[in-house]
Amino acid sequence: MERWKKEIFRILVKVEERVDLFKYRLRERVGGRDAIMILPYLGYGTADNLYLKGRVLEDRGITSAEAHHSIWDNLINTYKRFGSNEIPYAKLAARFQNVDQQVIADEEGFFEVWIHPTKPLPEDRIWHQIELDLLEPQRVGYPPVRTQGKVLVPPPSAQFGVISDIDDTVLYTETANWLRMAGNIFLSNARTRLPFRGVSEFYQRLRRGSHGNQNNPIFYVSSSPWNIYDLLSDFFQLQEIPYGPMLFLRDWGLNEDELLPTNHRLHKLRTIRNLLDVFKELSFILIGDSGQEDPEIYVEVVKEYPGRILGVYIRDVSKDVERVQAIEQMAREVAAVGCSLILAEETSQMAQHAVSQQWISPEASLEIPADKVA
Repeated sequence: MERWKKEIFRILVKVEERVDLFKYRLRERVGGRDAIMILPYLGYGTADNLYLKGRVLEDRGITSAEAHHSIWDNLINTYKRFGSNEIPYAKLAARFQNVDQQVIADEEGFFEVWIHPTKPLPEDRIWHQIELDLLEPQRVGYPPVRTQGKVLVPPPSAQFGVISDIDDTVLYTETANWLRMAGNIFLSNARTRLPFRGVSEFYQRLRRGSHGNQNNPIFYVSSSPWNIYDLLSDFFQLQEIPYGPMLFLRDWGLNEDELLPTNHRLHKLRTIRNLLDVFKELSFILIGDSGQEDPEIYVEVVKEYPGRILGVYIRDVSKDVERVQAIEQMAREVAAVGCSLILAEETSQMAQHAVSQQWISPEASLEIPADKVA
């Protein structure tokens, strides 16, 4: 980016930060309008280091999706999500075992916790809880704010890890059509979003592995904003898609590099590299779609981390002959370095290949039943 453009973005970011801080201080001066909440996102880590991300916000009263909710109800909840009032520079206490750590949120209310366990982690579970308490600010008339964050630590039994895209890979989003994508994001809810057929069963079998009890970790990497985290969490639960850390892009808004944080490629590369570096003992399966840059990103990762990627699955959603030919060429590139890239229209094709590689149990090669439909 030209230097003058970066300078303009930098100035705009500073102006936005000052305006947000002014609005926050004004709300606090009149006593605040809503209760404050801590929203922890699912974290991950190893026996030596736990990582948890979250955000401190005003509780806007976003309701969970119900069968009777109308488009209007969905639109109101979407407005509340994207019109969130963050609590800048909130102070929190994070506790795990006998470690007590204080952290400060940034200007957007986001905070990150790194904790080094002082004792061995229990071997009978893969999720570990970090206690979170809000120290500042405190609002008069409301009880103390506290919650628990969950961190995934893969067990010794893990056979491999999975890194999956979400949009147009797990659920229909139609990112190639901005109008339809906007309708899916703004006018739908967790009960009306649709998964691709067989996703729930396939991902459950990937989690269980070839022997059925591996507890393989699954990570979801998306360019969606953190604002829709609760919606997708509810969607995964309703559709019985395996639980796993969802690693999103930052909020939609200004940053110092662009008007909207839309650098899909850079975000995904950074996130996947970090997971591969954290879990050095694990090999990974990568799952994405042909609609955006997933094939190019995954091929770059395969070449950058030789021997670490077991296979790549790309869901064919583009229906473009030239795109298919380009991905087929990429498949030949990864085959040359000992990996496989499978372009598939149906989840069952991915499952059949995974069975042939002994990554999942043989019964997964049978017809995979349709997932629950909204």
